[in-house]
Amino acid sequence: MELNESENLILKLVEDGDFSDRAFLKTQRILSKQNKHQFITNDILLEAYHNLINREIIKPNSLLANLLKLKNTRSLSGIVVVSVLTKPFPCPGKCIYCPSEKDVPKSYLANEPAVMRALSCHFDPYLQVEARLKALEAVGHLTDKVNIRIIGGTWSYYPKSYQTWFVRRIFEAANNQSLKQSEIGLNSPKELQKVSSLTAEKTGKRLEELQLVNETAKHRIVEISVETRQDYIDLAEIIRLRKLGVTKVELGVQSIYDDVLKLNNRGNNTTDTAAATKLLKDAGFKVSYQMMLNLPGANLERDAQMFRELFDDERFKPDHLKIYPLALIKTTPLYQMYERNEYNPYTTEELVSLLKSVKSVIPYYCRVERVIRDIPAGEIVEGGAKVSNLRQIVTEKLIAEGRACHCVRCREIKSEFEATEGTILFREDYIGSGGKEIFLSYENKSRTKLYSMLRLRISGNNKSSALLENAGLIREIHTYGPQVGIGKYSEISAQHQGYGKKLILEAERIAKEEFDCDKVAVIAGVGVRGYFRKLGYSLVETYMIKKLKS
Repeated sequence: MELNESENLILKLVEDGDFSDRAFLKTQRILSKQNKHQFITNDILLEAYHNLINREIIKPNSLLANLLKLKNTRSLSGIVVVSVLTKPFPCPGKCIYCPSEKDVPKSYLANEPAVMRALSCHFDPYLQVEARLKALEAVGHLTDKVNIRIIGGTWSYYPKSYQTWFVRRIFEAANNQSLKQSEIGLNSPKELQKVSSLTAEKTGKRLEELQLVNETAKHRIVEISVETRQDYIDLAEIIRLRKLGVTKVELGVQSIYDDVLKLNNRGNNTTDTAAATKLLKDAGFKVSYQMMLNLPGANLERDAQMFRELFDDERFKPDHLKIYPLALIKTTPLYQMYERNEYNPYTTEELVSLLKSVKSVIPYYCRVERVIRDIPAGEIVEGGAKVSNLRQIVTEKLIAEGRACHCVRCREIKSEFEATEGTILFREDYIGSGGKEIFLSYENKSRTKLYSMLRLRISGNNKSSALLENAGLIREIHTYGPQVGIGKYSEISAQHQGYGKKLILEAERIAKEEFDCDKVAVIAGVGVRGYFRKLGYSLVETYMIKKLKS
């Protein structure tokens, strides 16, 4: 049977046996020159790859499949991230830098990619998740393990019945099941806005059932994160977040200087941030800070100092970090200050220099998730925030200067895993929010490649739950590299190689022998409960618990 050009390219790659990016581009150039056509896009090549497998001309090859994936970074951290936007709702904040547009949540713009997807789905979380999973699968990504990121305004300010309904719809989508529209009282997109009238009892019971189903579903939700304000975090809110299945909280900290927060009308202070951080860590949550550079009241020197203090002061020390250089938008009160020459954005050169300084002080245990908001450059009036690839620029300059960022993301192995390469167990202890934090990791000798990590917390005076008294808390465990299907094995990924199990056993040993804990509690995502059951853990309330033998 005659093969087309894309199928011939796949065969050439298989015959050569070299699945590096360099070999792939070289083969593309040779064949495109011979056939006088442009490069064949990866989506067409991926389709050709599967066609050849179905016709039994070639055998499945994980190295080749990984090479052909579009936007490969979407799953190189071992899971796929799906962002789901809430409907527009009034925000309690009055921050002067925050844009406000009609029909989209506060602080978001209608032409941001995630917002555009949400608008096309009328903000229905089921449709958003369903569409995103289909899109990821279409370009070759596994979607067995899903990280749900709920975005859009202050989550804790939304009506509780809406929150429950929203999360329930997410689980329905992941489980490939849904109630009929009539059963949930939604017959048109407009009626989505009335969902807050639903009773928490009706939606709550359904949510618990869906969470149980998701433990063995095709798309298992391994993490749910929400964005909220630190002044909305208390014990009642923590209990509610756990019932929803939330495992990570992003706090809009912005600054740790009270005078800057006051000048920008943030409405909360450093004391709120410290209190929320402790409550969340004591309950086992992963804590992410959203920090802003270039706020009114700050300057280059003060911003650089702020990040040093962020990791020197034990009240803070976030696990994850998002660095958002302020993007000056016309639809903000800050723009009026700009017009009066009372505010000036950092230039690109200033911002790059500042970010080099900031990235250089990030400790090994923190993961810098983002270095810029996904705001279209055309919406930004002026300044270095218009440069969308700031992280790449900063990384390249640090390397050229013989320096590097040591954060988790910059050291994740991505597609560089070699099963034969030696790995070493590292341990880093530090005090954070009144508790002992122990960061365990498997890395190469030079600590430039991170394979797997675990966060263990031993809390002093833990008041979050009687269940967690005298317990070692596993707040996060993650193995990196290309995502591998549940129960599968791949020679190109560190996943399912036993690193996670070894880290858990070491955490149990430390909790028992060094701190005399009588149990270990894990704030496990619903989709990974099964994994922990195999290791002797049981579901108690909303935690996976294992009693340690005396």
